[in-house]
Amino acid sequence: MMDEDDAINRAARARKGSPFLNTAQAAHYIGLAERTLEDMRAHGQGPAFRRHGRFIRYHIDDLDTWSQRSGERRNGAGEARHV
Repeated sequence: MMDEDDAINRAARARKGSPFLNTAQAAHYIGLAERTLEDMRAHGQGPAFRRHGRFIRYHIDDLDTWSQRSGERRNGAGEARHV
């Protein structure tokens, strides 16, 4: 398993360089376990992804869009607020 600081640094470098993240980087970026993201992909759920040859890649813009659409914001009292 990858050290959390290493994952953060790798995702930050990827954000500056290539907009494409592998599954581990994408999961860390949106705050999910890698296995959760893999399961979502297998069931046709979760953020959009692309196949680059045999590799799965997530574009950062797709991750941001998915997160904004699927997440609920909560106010200070813990009540859901849709945006």
